Amino acid sequence: MKRIFIYLILATGLMIGTNSAAMAWGLTGHRIIAEIAQRHLSKKARKNLEKLIGKAPLAFWANWPDYIKSDTTDKWTQTGNWHYVDLPGHLDKEEFTHDLEALQGKNLYTQIQQMESLLKNKELPLEQRQIALRFLIHFIGDLHQPLHVGRDEDAGGNKIKVTWFGKPSNLHTVWDSELIDYQKWSYTEYATNIDTVNKDEIMQIQAGSLEDWFYQSHELSDVIYDKTPDGSRLSYSYNYLFFDRLNAQLLDGGLRLARILNQILD
Repeated sequence: MKRIFIYLILATGLMIGTNSAAMAWGLTGHRIIAEIAQRHLSKKARKNLEKLIGKAPLAFWANWPDYIKSDTTDKWTQTGNWHYVDLPGHLDKEEFTHDLEALQGKNLYTQIQQMESLLKNKELPLEQRQIALRFLIHFIGDLHQPLHVGRDEDAGGNKIKVTWFGKPSNLHTVWDSELIDYQKWSYTEYATNIDTVNKDEIMQIQAGSLEDWFYQSHELSDVIYDKTPDGSRLSYSYNYLFFDRLNAQLLDGGLRLARILNQILD
């Protein structure tokens, strides 16, 4: 049964992979973040993680919360809104934090905290903690995809039509997958290529609050919106413009996920 379940997961991933607009960072981006986090776990956290999910790497589960969108039983329908927050653009830090905390209903901000709480609770059934871990891995990735901290009027960039090397696309899809896929690295190669910071830099990246991390993505989303109006024709120069910031978001996501998991599992 376990093997059949794995095959179903992989098959579902292939189907979803054809519609990257529905997925933050696409398949590769989420795996990059999970792989970086795995490399920065403490020894004790690694041992406790293995007790929780076995020997499967974090990257194996990184896209599960997107795979379940294909479920036909409606069991996971309510989780769709958990992957993002929508707020007005160009808010200062105080305004942003106030509006973030005032959002109604379940969303990316509330559910990161909820999954942390569930994962910490050792009184819960094992399966419930495993599911919380899968969501947490994915949601920290979503947090660092700047258009998942985007704007309601354009559905996080999905309604902003652009071309990517002449192919019709939208702003959200470019940031979900096309910029990453353009680099032509596997997720392990990508993690190795950008995970080159020293201990002091790691500490600096991992510092701050959840609200600070959300605001970082908000500020970057403002830059992206300003630089990518509807109808933009994107190619080499766009990759050059955002290459470093793209990689910084992926690295930050991985290191911050490691911080959270070390705090919970160590």
